[in-house]
Amino acid sequence: MAQNVTLIATAAMGLESVVANEVKELGYEVKVENGKVIFDAPISAIPRCNLWIRTGDRIKLLVGEFEATSFDELFEGAKALPWESFITEDGQFPVIGKSVKSKLFSVPDCQAIVKKAVAERLKLKYGLATKMPENGAFYRIEVAILKDKVSLTLDTSGSGLHKRGYRVGQGEAPLKETMAAALLKLTNWKPDFPLIDPFCGSGTIAIEAALIGQNIAPGFNREFASQDWELVRAKFWDDAFVEVEDKANYDQKLQITGSDIDHNMIKVSKENAREAGLGDLIDWKQMQVRDLFLRKENGYIISNPPYGERIGDQKEIAKMHKDLGSIMKNHPSWSVYIITAYKEFEKQYGQKATKKRKLFNGFIRTDYYQYFGKKTGGK
Repeated sequence: MAQNVTLIATAAMGLESVVANEVKELGYEVKVENGKVIFDAPISAIPRCNLWIRTGDRIKLLVGEFEATSFDELFEGAKALPWESFITEDGQFPVIGKSVKSKLFSVPDCQAIVKKAVAERLKLKYGLATKMPENGAFYRIEVAILKDKVSLTLDTSGSGLHKRGYRVGQGEAPLKETMAAALLKLTNWKPDFPLIDPFCGSGTIAIEAALIGQNIAPGFNREFASQDWELVRAKFWDDAFVEVEDKANYDQKLQITGSDIDHNMIKVSKENAREAGLGDLIDWKQMQVRDLFLRKENGYIISNPPYGERIGDQKEIAKMHKDLGSIMKNHPSWSVYIITAYKEFEKQYGQKATKKRKLFNGFIRTDYYQYFGKKTGGK
């Protein structure tokens, strides 16, 4: 079995550098491409990355790459790869796929061919005369073809990494946990500063902030497909979970508040926070943004307010932004970070952003407006 592997942390468009920084913080050298961060690492990196990466979508294991312009080339290329180094004799190995700008454009045909090639390779290596039993651990294969270059990977995560395991309820337009974590990572907020999300919805930004603030691994409360893999020894997972516990800082004091006009969303936020094991660490308040009162200095507003396209009426959206802007004019030490698809945000807020970053919230093109506060008191 291979002792080192090539891993791919997939990333939403525009977040590749954020995911790359997280991988580097874990001690691995990276190469960044569109939508992914590639790095060579020992097998023990599989549990570590799945547990710690906050902003990536999945952790995939690269089995091999080759050129293919015909189904025969695809079959032979897939069959030549060392699948027996990863998939056990009883492993389940469904195949998903995608093809972009390639001669092999029929994804169902590509999936079927790869499935057959892998099965023939495994039957030969394991000495099986009949078809593979496929009643053991789960190894999802992806065949991805871009401009006739084939990449074959195994998904080590199972469910996407945004599924932390704490969301028991949500609103109409929930922010993905991975995106919420990325919004926080794109600021210089530290856990000793106050943080408020005045449009908290189901509480995702505040909850992710609390996890970051106490250095709690985002994957601590869920399971991963590769936990059942023979390749990734149980000791690697045990060691990774010990690291998670050792690095958590449960004594870190936090000043995080989530507020929303909808009392039902505050109830949902509290339930989600409780499920995340954060209990009373976050203050939740039902109120309108115009009632926001800032008692301290050097704080942060980080929020994903309703967009006109998703929820609510354009006039209400405009008024919320005006109200927020009016309040923040009187608090120059506070930094404000707002992600929105609302094109008139700066006009209604009453100030041009210090910096703006294009992001995609799902399939919605948004801007992340950033206003840097003038810190006081040596902060």
